[in-house]
Amino acid sequence: MSLVTLLPFIVLIGAMILMTRSAKKKQQQAIDMRNQMQPGSGVRTIGGMYATVKEVSEDTVLLDAGPGVELLFAKNSIGAVLSDDEYNRIVHGIEHDLKSDPDLVPDDASALTETDGDSDAAAASDDKAVDLGKKDAEPSDDTADEAPKKTDGDTDAK
Repeated sequence: MSLVTLLPFIVLIGAMILMTRSAKKKQQQAIDMRNQMQPGSGVRTIGGMYATVKEVSEDTVLLDAGPGVELLFAKNSIGAVLSDDEYNRIVHGIEHDLKSDPDLVPDDASALTETDGDSDAAAASDDKAVDLGKKDAEPSDDTADEAPKKTDGDTDAK
């Protein structure tokens, strides 16, 4: 057999080896993540439920899903172990304190351009109403009294 006929088979086998290798790598990362779980960690199950780890055993995890609700899950049903900030943001709605960030850009850009003397002028200019709409043309005196003529589709020219 020539090398040209064997080349597609060699490429196919090489691609299969690379795919299985990357799948094993991802599987090992998931196992390591699940083994790092500790009581008190926030987790998300593969079903999308958020809970706190209460107890970890060899193959199972006891989760606290709320007051008085304890659930026993298989370890491999944990989809992600979340950081404390992320867990609190998702479950409790506690946002990171944005006021402590010194590089915060304000929502209103006028605060960046105003100075102390310009604040009165800016406030006065904001009070004026700006009409951006199209103004209607006022009808002239000779056409104001006339009503539009209705036609039956006939024209005077025949």
